[in-house]
Formats: sequence, C-alpha cells, structure tokens
Amino acid sequence: MLACLGPATVLAQGSAPGPAAQAHGLAVATLKVSAPLTGSTTSLNGHVEAVRQATLAAQVGGNVLSFTAKAGDRVKAGQVLARIDERSAEAGVRASAAGVDQAEALWQSAKLHAERTQTLRQQGFVSNAAVDDAQARLRAAEAGLEQARAGRSQAALQQGFASVRAPFDGVVLATHAELGDLATPGRPLMTVYAPGRLRAVVDLPASRVAAARDARQWEVIGADGRRWTPSTRTELPSADPVAQTTEWRLELPLEAAASLSPGTSVEVRFTAAAAASNPAASGNAGAITRPRVPVQAVLLRGELTAVYAVLDGRFVLRPIRIAGPMSGTDVEVVAGLRSGDLIAADAVRAGLAGARPAP
Repeated sequence: MLACLGPATVLAQGSAPGPAAQAHGLAVATLKVSAPLTGSTTSLNGHVEAVRQATLAAQVGGNVLSFTAKAGDRVKAGQVLARIDERSAEAGVRASAAGVDQAEALWQSAKLHAERTQTLRQQGFVSNAAVDDAQARLRAAEAGLEQARAGRSQAALQQGFASVRAPFDGVVLATHAELGDLATPGRPLMTVYAPGRLRAVVDLPASRVAAARDARQWEVIGADGRRWTPSTRTELPSADPVAQTTEWRLELPLEAAASLSPGTSVEVRFTAAAAASNPAASGNAGAITRPRVPVQAVLLRGELTAVYAVLDGRFVLRPIRIAGPMSGTDVEVVAGLRSGDLIAADAVRAGLAGARPAP
C-alpha cells in the first residue's frame, strides 16, 4: 500500500469556508472500502487479431518486381497487390503451346491413317489387325492431345500466379518481402485482413481454464482504458504442451474496431463465478481481488489520483492507482487501498480546510 502524504491541505475551487465552519469543522461522510464478493478476477495480457485474415504467399518462383499496395492501404477483391518476374512462366506457356501444336499434328495424322486403313479393310487389302492397330494409334494420339492441352492450361495458370491478388475487400496489415527479393513457392509476401470484425486472443494457463469456463463476466480492456464485453468466446480444443496454456478467442463488438487494430495489445479479465464461495481462490496465481470506490471519493489533480483516508480522526491524502478512466458511478482501485480502509465519500468536501470525518 502506498504511503500517506500527510494532512489534507487541498482546497476546493470557490470561496473558503467562514470562521464558524473552520472552528467547528465540516463533517464529511465516510465509507469503508471492501473488496467485491462476486469472485476473484484473473487478468492476462492478450492481443487483437482480425476474424478474417489471410497471408498471401508466392506460388511461383521469381524476383519480386513491384508492390502496388503497402501496409494500411485498403484494397478490393481481385486487385493486384504484387508482381513476380514471370519470364520463366512465359517460357513455360510457349513450350506448352508448342506441345499442343505437335500433339494436334500427330492426332491429325493418326486420324487420317485410321480412316485409310478402314477403307482398305473394306476393300479387302488389309487385315482386321491392321485396323485395330490404326485405331489404337488414334486413341493414343487423342490422349496425347488432351495431355498437351492440360499442360498448356497449367502453364497459363502458373503465369497468372505471378500476379498476387487480394482474396477479399480489406486492409493490408503488413508486407513480408522487399523489392528484388526472391519469391519461392510458399514464401509469405503480404497479410490482408477484413476490417470490422476483431477478436482478442489470450493464452490461458491450465490452472485457470476451469475458472474461465464457469466465469460469469469477461472484459477486454484497451490501452486507452476502453472496455468491451466479448460477444462470443471460443476455447481451442488443443493446448500447448510446453507452456501448458490453452488459446481462447474472444470476438469483440463492431464498435471496438474504431479503437483497436490487429496486433494491438489488450488486457483480458474474467471473474470466476465460484470464487465467492471459495475465499482461497483469491490466492491462486493470476487472480486478483480489487476494491471499487465511488467516483466522488476520488480526487484528480494533474497527474495525482488520490482519496482522503481517515487516520487518527482526520483526513490524510493517499495516492492510489485506478484501472481505466473515470467513468460510470464507481472505479476499480488497482493499488493504494485495501479492504477495511476508511475514506471520505466526497473528496472535494474532505479537501476543505477544517474538514473532519463524520462520527
């Protein structure tokens, strides 16, 4: 607990109290700080990621020639984002086209030979075996032609892979290569995500998984103190055998996208419902029980956040640290107070000269 600074000397704005008020003292109501009995709270660090996100990788080999979008740019589905040197793919297309021409010529020759053989057989100049052989050659030529055409289609498809395109409307999160880098099949080039739907991801220790499953309240807190209640929670079925953690995914409401972006660090809290009947739960690793006080009891002066605590029948200014901004009717105290402390219910009145705790 933080040390007390001494007797209260901060005056509220406005006129000072008269001599009568100073002589008799201004009685200010007090309240006793108590920890919430709703259960222990577990606080963990997590990060934000997009619900729909894709890492685009090269599917052909070659040097990266250009990027048409950078991190932060909005892109449309089908838009070209990067180009890879396609000279090798072009050579493959030309070679496959030549193969198709050759196969067509062989098929045409086999077809004419089969027709002539059939005519000669009808005239009795060749045997049935010659006809069967001609038909077999024709079928082989047809198969070769189909194979050549498939190879041409495959070569054209490979040439199309030289242009990396956006799979959906979204925002470029990051690029993973530089101009001139050698792109090999499978190497990541760029990550794209669809804005709007975000989720917080947290690795939960195995010791807290049971409490998380029965938790009555979840909360995701951003760096600016804003809080969101997840709309859905998903526990992945697998666990990390080394870290002994399980990944949880908490889908955030759409309004969270205005303050968060993928990769942002957040704080994830959940309150265990069973902790109220088990006082020892507050001693578990990662569990914290923090008191809440009315916002009227908190004094803000510049960078100082404090309350007026009662000590030896008088008010003394005690600095505290709170969780998040001052909003709502009460605020959570992270440090500076503990259960059983007596504080002024109105920090402004307690700061007046001559103020004293009400009996």
